[in-house]
Order: sequence, then structure tokens, then C-alpha cells
Amino acid sequence: MNRSGARPLRIVQVGAGAMGVAWLRILAESGDVELVGVADLDTDRAAQAVRAVGVDAEVGASLSELLATGPDAVVNVTIPVAHTAVNVEALFAGLPVLCEKPAAPTLAEALVQAAAAEATGRLLMISQSRRYFAALEAYRSRIAELGPIGLLTTGFFRAPRFGGFRDEMEQPLLVDMAIHAFDAARHLLGAEPVSVGCESWNPPWSWYRGDAAATATFLFEEGTRYVFTGSWCAEGAETSWNGEWLASGAQGTATWDGEDRVTSSAGGAVDVPRGDREQIAGALAEFVAALRAGVEPPGAIAGNVRSLAMVEAAVRSAETGERVEIDALLDRAYHDALSHPVREEIRTRLESWGTATAALPRQRAVTS
Repeated sequence: MNRSGARPLRIVQVGAGAMGVAWLRILAESGDVELVGVADLDTDRAAQAVRAVGVDAEVGASLSELLATGPDAVVNVTIPVAHTAVNVEALFAGLPVLCEKPAAPTLAEALVQAAAAEATGRLLMISQSRRYFAALEAYRSRIAELGPIGLLTTGFFRAPRFGGFRDEMEQPLLVDMAIHAFDAARHLLGAEPVSVGCESWNPPWSWYRGDAAATATFLFEEGTRYVFTGSWCAEGAETSWNGEWLASGAQGTATWDGEDRVTSSAGGAVDVPRGDREQIAGALAEFVAALRAGVEPPGAIAGNVRSLAMVEAAVRSAETGERVEIDALLDRAYHDALSHPVREEIRTRLESWGTATAALPRQRAVTS
């Protein structure tokens, strides 16, 4: 039993790469869950990861091999192209899923997953881990005090040398990192994006093959502009991994340094203490709480789709040089999803929507 008196949820994790090990450590430290199995195509890597975190968990090459452990839920930390297959398998096995971002490589696949969650009545939650900062919530409250927001900006400048697949991606910044900022913008504004114009490029000194820098200007509901400017080859004066934020509203300005400092022309500056559960630990806590309460959390797949849509729209705008309408993009993805080879239960659910936009929930603004 944990501190709440509830039995820990039995978890099987699928994926044991670098991010998988980070998740294993969080799961091993949590009193809310019990890690009972780890699946990876490379079973030696899975076994090594289990030993590294010091837990007693079974190892297998797939989720199906570990269903006999009697899990209550699945944590999916596979690569994005494997997310749909793992999530659908888990959902139809009766298991809720907490999945690493992005939900899928394409919007169409994300919509397939949303339909699978509806068809099975099981929770599929996407871990947008950078929503879980005490300072972000404090900043959200300060923004709500400013009245109508005219402009929200993020400056993101880092110079990570990852190696591996990110170095070969066509849009490493937009696809692999910007979704965190885009998702946070929706959360902060309590509104949804309408359209975007984006330019991306690769500086001559970049060690990435694809575009490591971009500027995207989103039009949100009520006329707010959200501007993201970032680079993944910006050495010398790096920002926080959360970027640096500024909101300009009818009654003043609020900023967040991406770490602890939140300032507002209405309330001054404050250093926000770190929360007990931030980043992926925060995502896990929300997932467990939602399952125990029988509620759908903000990170549920249907609520997360528009964050992924912001990424796909920005990439398409950068490639075409044209402004992209988000709802039109979602509805094209919906028609693509209908053409995917899927289980009949998923197809029936998709067809019942009529459009993607009709099926997706919307953010709500915070009021002061």
C-alpha cells in the first residue's frame, strides 16, 4: 500500500532505451505503482535496464509476452513510429496507457489512437512532461490576471549534441522539441490555435542534417498571436529547456524564465519552489490519479491532438511557404485516418465522428 492506502498499480513498461531508463527510475521510486514487467525488442537491453534501477521485474520482447504478469496499465516509451501499434494492443487488452510524446509521427495515426481509446473505453494519456512545473502553473495564474492577451512568445535556444536519429531528422527542432512549447502555449492561453505561418532553416554551422532553427507565428482564438522562435544549435547563451516566455495583455506583462522566476507587472517577481512531482513524475502522478478517480485528464489523447497538429501545421507551412489552417489540417488527417487499415471497432468509432474537429475537446481559459 502507498501513503493513500491504495494498492499500487501494476505497470508494464514497453521500451528500454535511454528515455526508457529514465522512466524506469521514476516508476521504481514511485509508491503509486509497482513495475512488474519491461518489454523491448532487445531483451538484453531490457534486462540490463531492470538491473540498473534495481527492481524485480520480468523481461520480454513484447507486451503480449508480459500480459501474464497481470498489469493494471502500460507505460509506452518506444520510438514514435511504434506508438500506435503498442497503444492499440494495450487498449484492446483492456489496459490504460501512459505514452511518451509525440503520440504518433502523423496526425492521422494520433486520431486512430483517439478512436481506439474511445472504442475500448480505456484511458490513453500522452506524457507532455513539460506541463508539470509548479512555476508554469504560477505563470498561468499571472497571465490570467492580465485580461485579454495580445501576444505570447517563447524564445528557445539550446545547443545539444545528441547524436543518433535527431541529427538525421528533417525538422529536429519542430518535430522533437517544439511540441513542448506549443502544448504549453495552449495550456497557458486556455485557447486553441487557428492557423500558423512558419519559416525554418539550418544555420551553416549546424551539426544537424535538417532544419535546426525556426520561427512560427500562430493565430489563436480571440486574436492572440503566439510566436515561437528557437534554435538547437545556439551556443553561448542558452535558455532553459522550457525556453523563456513573455505574455503581453490588456493589463500588463508577465514573464517566465523557464525555471523558477515568474514576474508580472501586476504582482512583481517571485521565485516559485519546485514541486514534489515535476516533469515525467508529474505525468505519472496525473495518470494514476485519473485512473483512480475515473476521470479523463487534460493529457488524454483527444486533448493532446491539437498540440501535435500545431507541429504538423508548422512543418507544412515551413515546407510550402504558405499559412496553414489548423482545423482544415485536422480534417484532412481525419480522412487519412479513415483510409488506414484498422480494427473494425476503430473504424466504426472514426466514422461516427463525421469530422475530427467535432470529436476533439477544447482548452478552457483560466480566470483570475
